[in-house]
Amino acid sequence: MTPARGTQSPAPAVPGTESPAQWHRVLTLLAAISLFIGTRAIWTQAASHRLVVAAAISACYASILACGVLAPVVRRARSLARVDLCVLVTAVTLALCGWAMNHRGSDEAILTTQAARALVAGHPVYGQPWPWLFGHGVALTPTVTGGYDFTYGYPPLTPLLTAPLLWLGHGALPATVVSMAALLAGTVALWRLLPTPWRSAATMACLGFGFLPSYARLGYPAIVALALLVPVVVRWPRIGRGGRLGAGGLARAACVGAACAAQQLPWFVVPFLLAGIYAVRRGELGARAAALVVARIIGVAGVVWLLINTYFVVSEPGTWIRGIALPLTQGAIIHGQGVVGISLYFTDGSDRLDWYSHASMLLTAGLLALFVVFVRRLGPAATVLPWCAFFVATRSQDGYYVMMTPLWLAAAVTAPASEFATAWQPRPHVLARRPARIAAAALLLTPALASVAWAATGTPPLDMRLTSVRWATRAAVSRLEVEVTNADAVALAPHFTLTTGQGTNAYWTVVRGPATLPAHATARYELRPPPGVFRLPRPGVRIRLRAFTAVPQTLSSADVRLPRSG
Repeated sequence: MTPARGTQSPAPAVPGTESPAQWHRVLTLLAAISLFIGTRAIWTQAASHRLVVAAAISACYASILACGVLAPVVRRARSLARVDLCVLVTAVTLALCGWAMNHRGSDEAILTTQAARALVAGHPVYGQPWPWLFGHGVALTPTVTGGYDFTYGYPPLTPLLTAPLLWLGHGALPATVVSMAALLAGTVALWRLLPTPWRSAATMACLGFGFLPSYARLGYPAIVALALLVPVVVRWPRIGRGGRLGAGGLARAACVGAACAAQQLPWFVVPFLLAGIYAVRRGELGARAAALVVARIIGVAGVVWLLINTYFVVSEPGTWIRGIALPLTQGAIIHGQGVVGISLYFTDGSDRLDWYSHASMLLTAGLLALFVVFVRRLGPAATVLPWCAFFVATRSQDGYYVMMTPLWLAAAVTAPASEFATAWQPRPHVLARRPARIAAAALLLTPALASVAWAATGTPPLDMRLTSVRWATRAAVSRLEVEVTNADAVALAPHFTLTTGQGTNAYWTVVRGPATLPAHATARYELRPPPGVFRLPRPGVRIRLRAFTAVPQTLSSADVRLPRSG
């Protein structure tokens, strides 16, 4: 019997022919808009002497405009997906144009390239100071001991990848090629792995806004780690589903090991991912099967990590272990946009700077415990929570957060709260009621917050008073004489510098004065600026005299007035 015409069901739509959602159109449009940021500066730079690059950027402008027109008006989801692809290709082209114009790299790229050269020559990589690489615009990392860190302090994967590219030229070029290639590969991988409507978000997070391409051009090893973590984080709660890793799970575990062998930042996020996988698998399979899944992941990741590090473990075990732990032990001076700014900018210092480091470790442990206890609620934030600890660390610059933001997106899109609905959560009797859970959360975070408060409320141990100035010119100082009183109960070895803004300048040379100032003693120090003269900034700029000490780690600051001579 043929059904009546009015009762016939409509034919199912062919995939890709349906009209795209409005939010998908807006996301594509935002991704295109994000590509404008920083593009003019690159075009201006190229227009004077790199006309091919300038022409490519102009073509990208046309592509952005075309995508901006098409995103709101195309009728089919398949057509909008092609616009998403065009936005991605445009973003990759702009990133390559930016690299073509600016690939001198940073201190990290220069160190990575030098480490690769040492590796190829059969020389030690770790624990070797290379001071000749710095200066001439290359940033230095001052330490509280009064010196600078001139050694390579990252795991060895990036130098291993850089070594085959040394033929490209001198300087940092080989390392910047590696980091830029890693960023582009990570971007394409994230674009492919995300659901189709979300793909332009990957373009925007990785290549839009300009900040990640700038880090890639600077040759940061963290970009390599980011690219390796992308396939791990996408749909990460499904790793080990059914108790089996499979080829995909084994590959993702290998990426974990390789990421940890590229830079130290993955060391902070991997424990959260492993804890989350255990909780989800335990809710599905039980404790023993979940533990076996996590053990297999750790085993594969550990083997890959060890294979990458084997040469260094055998050839230079002592310097290797100290080298890869260097960012945690080097004693770099406080810097960044986190709470250390209280002691650096808003007060005259603190005699308890070590407690910022303690607070960071305590906050990491507290957040991990909190994540385990409340994994059903906090599971979707597994890729964001670890970076909260850096906000209270002694080194809290925004690069630690920015370089891993694509992982935030990957988890937000592919690891929603529904993935954790049946995850196991430890629920002892004392946590049965909501007030008890709130109290437990507060208790886990209190040690870190108390440490921050203790560090921020410390007092500067050194009282400094400017007594005389020697002028090289009417607007340049060649010597300062400072009277310093140690109000602390222990002897201190101060190292001095003058700053005129954020961050810290190079240390001044102590021409006259004791290396160690006894407790409750007063002495006069004659200081010379590192280039021979210190040129006064424009009127109104705050000039601060700072003194760092290493044991204990302290900072003392004092505002100084240096009126122009004559």
